[in-house]
Amino acid sequence: MKIAMLTNNYKPFLGGVPISAERQAKELVKLGHEVTVFAPEYDGELPEGEDHFDENGIRIFRYRTSARCMENGMVYPRLILKEITKVFEEESFDLIHTHHPMFVGMTALYLGRKYQLPVIYTYHTRYEDYLHYIGFLKPEGNGRILKQQLLKLGQNVVVPEFMRWFTNQCDLVLAPTAGMQKRIRENGTRTPMAVFPTGLEETFYQEHPKEAGEIRRKYMGGQGDVSGRTDGYMFCTAGRLEEEKNPHFLLKGIRKLKEKMDGTFFRVLLIGNGSMTEELKAEAKELGIEEEIVFVGKVPNEELNCYLQACDAFLFTSKSETQGIVLAEAFAAGLPVVAVEASGVEDIVENGVNGFRTAEDVEIWTDKILEMLDKREEMSERAKVTAAGYRSARLAKYEELLYRQCIAEKAKETAGEFEEEVHYEYKEDRTEHTAGGVFQIFKAS
Repeated sequence: MKIAMLTNNYKPFLGGVPISAERQAKELVKLGHEVTVFAPEYDGELPEGEDHFDENGIRIFRYRTSARCMENGMVYPRLILKEITKVFEEESFDLIHTHHPMFVGMTALYLGRKYQLPVIYTYHTRYEDYLHYIGFLKPEGNGRILKQQLLKLGQNVVVPEFMRWFTNQCDLVLAPTAGMQKRIRENGTRTPMAVFPTGLEETFYQEHPKEAGEIRRKYMGGQGDVSGRTDGYMFCTAGRLEEEKNPHFLLKGIRKLKEKMDGTFFRVLLIGNGSMTEELKAEAKELGIEEEIVFVGKVPNEELNCYLQACDAFLFTSKSETQGIVLAEAFAAGLPVVAVEASGVEDIVENGVNGFRTAEDVEIWTDKILEMLDKREEMSERAKVTAAGYRSARLAKYEELLYRQCIAEKAKETAGEFEEEVHYEYKEDRTEHTAGGVFQIFKAS
């Protein structure tokens, strides 16, 4: 197959969507497919309109972006992406897979209609949680009350209505979890859907005791090592330091944890960066936890598993996830997770099994961290079992199946033979994946 992937952000920008898109493309190339990723141009990258093949055999085509960018570093694509349409005029693709509904998503719909190609959309992001990045909607300064009202209107009406419309224009919608699939369907999406989580590369299943031990000694002040954790605990979290990741709750929780640990030595690694870094450093000092918090900064994705393996548990407070790729990555490293109850968490974190989900309450959250420490070894083994179902290579074969079925259904539709009821079927065990069934396949295997 010749696959066109369209995305509003890609490496070197660090985030869940670029990671997901790259992993999918890499595994599909390994299966013998041609994948072109249409990605924005960043400073220092290729000029717009040029392409190249990366080290994984993925063709990367850079398109123009606006001069402005969001405060988190995310760029704005141009509204009209002529560079992409020109490639489609010259080449024949079998399908279009868009990772965003806005900007490239609209281009995907246009090209899908023009060339009678199936359009597949992965629902990566709950956009209602990201409206604060739009300058005029920031609820601060002059007109604060009006901005707050507009923000609520966007969150409760505009975004849900747009997402309902967009998903119903697509031929297949991929939801990262069964819980998100249910939410999308409840919002009025009638398009065929399937559960398709972002997978993990094999490197996340490999152990790195030497590197992990060095990291642990570095941040624990020489106390303990990766094989004998008797001199304290090292926790971590990973993600962008932005409002939607709920970092203020994290810091307040760590302050409460310090009180409850009653002198027990511990460190919390904050892996990642963002526009709130300096603000959070000041807050940590104000809360009296500057010694416990380590702002590690950006860590290359290929090194992340070494950091995870150096730790005892993973702390997660984000409430804006659709899957939370880093949760599966933590499980692969054998880390139990203590997370705030939210979408993207409920389908992977099992209470009392591989971690805990809690209310957004520092007392409850910290109590579960302490309970987890008593059950850490057992939960660690269960975490690894959970992670085993997220191997990228296996998921790519499933994606390949979905692609072929979608192409076949589009051909029927084009020929006027389209059947109203579409069933996407996982042929290995004849399980229909219309709700949580497919997720259970991967979860249980």
